[in-house]
Amino acid sequence: FSFSIVSSDPAGSRDLFTIDPKSGEIRLIASMDFEDVHLYEMQIEARDKGTPPLSGHCSVELEVLDVND
Repeated sequence: FSFSIVSSDPAGSRDLFTIDPKSGEIRLIASMDFEDVHLYEMQIEARDKGTPPLSGHCSVELEVLDVND
């Protein structure tokens, strides 16, 4: 399989995350602030290496909690 982030909401949040194309592990690569955005949604695609290649999609929602309040 090969995993990729197809889209994200809010639009600029795609630069906050990376996905390992082999394992599908999603990692945070930049800081985020609860006061700016407290919910992120990403559309993930998994594609196999068949002929023709088949794909599946899922939605990942990430809720940011403000632990200081």
